[in-house]
Parts: sequence; C-alpha cells; structure tokens
Amino acid sequence: MTHEQIIQEVTMQVLQVDKHDIHIVKRLMGGMSNYTYIIDVKGDLYTFRIPGKKAEKFVDRTIEKANIELVKPLSLNNDTVFLDIASGYKIAHYIDGTPLSENNPIDHLKEAAEVLHKIHDSDLQAVNNYDPNHRLECYESHLEEFNYTHTDRYLKLKAKWESLKPTYMDESRLVLCHGDSQVSNFVVTNNGLRLMDWEFTGNNDPFYDIACFGNNDFNHALQLLPVYLNHEPTTEDYNRLYFFRAYQCLQWHNVALYKEFIGLSVDLGVDFMFVANLYLDKTEKFLQSIQ
Repeated sequence: MTHEQIIQEVTMQVLQVDKHDIHIVKRLMGGMSNYTYIIDVKGDLYTFRIPGKKAEKFVDRTIEKANIELVKPLSLNNDTVFLDIASGYKIAHYIDGTPLSENNPIDHLKEAAEVLHKIHDSDLQAVNNYDPNHRLECYESHLEEFNYTHTDRYLKLKAKWESLKPTYMDESRLVLCHGDSQVSNFVVTNNGLRLMDWEFTGNNDPFYDIACFGNNDFNHALQLLPVYLNHEPTTEDYNRLYFFRAYQCLQWHNVALYKEFIGLSVDLGVDFMFVANLYLDKTEKFLQSIQ
C-alpha cells in the first residue's frame, strides 16, 4: 500500500471517520528513520508516523509505548492517540510550532536546558535502561545478516571507547533520558519548548541527552553544557560529553551501514556508506578531544 492508503485505512478505523474526512497536509522533514505526516481530520490536525524500512530492528515498540505513557505528566510530548506495536504506526495530536532546527538553537539554550532538567530531575524511571554496551552489540549483530566484518579502524576506535568506560559510565548517574534530543525533535511553540519522538527513551547518563543536542552541530552541545550545569564545565565534564558523543557516532555508524545494506541509499538518495564513514571520522575526533 502507498503511504496515503495506509494513512486513510488506519485513520478511518482508529478515529471512526470517513475516507473523505481525511486530508494529508504535508510530510514533516527532518528524520530519516520514519515518515511523519500532518493530517487534517474534520478540521483537527494530527501527526501520522509510518516507520521506515526495518525500523523495528532499532526500536522496541512495546518499550516505546510504555515510556510514552510514563512521560505524559511532563507535558512535553504531543498526546498519542494510537500506537500499534506490530506496525509502529502512530497517530498523535499535532502541536503547532516550528522545529528548533529551523530556528537558531543557540537562542533557546535556557529553554532546552529546562526541558532536559524536567526529564532528568523527574524521578521517573523508564521501563528500560538505554544500556549503550548491549545496544551497540545488538546493532553490530544486525550486520551479521550480510556477513559484514567491521573494519580494523572501527574495532580500534571501539576498543579506545571501551577503555574509557570505567571512567565515564556510572550506573549511579542513570536517570530518565529522552535518548534522541537532537534539535529537530524540539518544537518551538507559543507555550514554550516541547520535545517529540520518544522512541529511544531509557534510563541513561544525562550527558547523553546533552550530546544528542549536538547531533547536527556539536557546538550546540558545547554551548548547552554550561547552561545545563549552571556553572562553567570542568575538563571532566567536557570529557564525559565527548565520551557519549563518541559512543553515539559508533552507534549511528552501525545504523548507517545497515541502511546501506538494505538498499536505503538507493531508496532515499542518501549515500549511507559515506554517512557511516563520516561517523567514524567524528568518533575519532571526539575520542581525541578527551584530555
């Protein structure tokens, strides 16, 4: 089925409306894992998410659904109307605003820090730990389907990162984290900053979320850190930030490779092999930045 047919069939069933009551307004851009559309149903706006090819390899929808319920009291996410665990189709109320990626993130550092503190200081516990160690192994295992052997460069960078784990991974620091708090997931509204897409939520080190904020431009994370801490970061603070960003680059290197092997470079017109290698370059840079 086409995306339009999926949206019509699911929305008709979930919202009990006629096909002619459903209108696709536009597709939201910004992510390459999912297809998200704004739809108009009898004058009310919703978002409709269709997961990308093999997205289930990287997201547990049962965990996602539980964590979406968990964070409702924080009033940061848009209200979910429907989430099908099997397909990953999700309908949620649309929040009017503009993605932070379409603004200057530096102008919203105080608000972003407040949002992250609201999550990290909430005392809420996710149903899962993000568990970078196990997650990286899991992502690596998906490549075994293609008889892929990681390069020596990857293995050396991973070994370097692992050698730093005793210093920078501390279970006593685990708190509820969004897990994908890049600027494109923040929405600037008339009622403050909101945060969407809680697919990668779990208990983690709060610096993980700060590092995510620098996904497109790491300078954003570096400038967010002192605002979040409310003091000038120490060398160890910066080292911890570099450590988690290096991990994220190792992680997304594996995801990019998988996307290459399942044909998404052709389907989406994105050279995921190039992206994968770029993530290794970044991993090396961040590991070298640790003093």
